[in-house]
Amino acid sequence: MSSPVLRFLRVTLLSALASFLYGVIRSARPRPTPPTTGAASWEPLVEEDPLPTRSGPVTFAAPAGAATDAPSGDASTGWVQPDEDGGCPASHPVKGNEQSKIFHVPGGGSYDRTKAERCYCDEAAAEADGYRKAKR
Repeated sequence: MSSPVLRFLRVTLLSALASFLYGVIRSARPRPTPPTTGAASWEPLVEEDPLPTRSGPVTFAAPAGAATDAPSGDASTGWVQPDEDGGCPASHPVKGNEQSKIFHVPGGGSYDRTKAERCYCDEAAAEADGYRKAKR
C-alpha cells in the first residue's frame, strides 16, 4: 500500500480508538445529582371529580322552541328523511347511509362529513333497521 493510504488508515483507526475511550470514560464517571429543596416550584395538579358514566342508549332532548313533529319518514322503523344538505334534525341525530348500512353517531370520527340518507332517533332504532355502527 502507498504511504498516504496507510497514513489515512492510521489516523482513522486512532480517531475511532480515541472516540471509543472517551465514551467509556464518560459513561463510567458518576453523574452529579441536581440539588433538591424538597418543595415543588409549581402548583400541584388538582384532582377533579370524574364525570358520571351511564349505560344504555343515549337520548337527546329537543331544543326549546323546536317543532315536535318530525320530518317525513317511516315511523314504524324510527327514521326520518334528512334535509336537502344531508343534515339530521335535533330529534334524530344518528346519520344512516343506505348503501353501506352503516350509521354514525354525534361525536364520531366521520359524523361531520357524512351526508345522511336516513336519520334515526337513537342507535337502537338504526340497529333495528339493519344498520351497524361505524367503527370510528
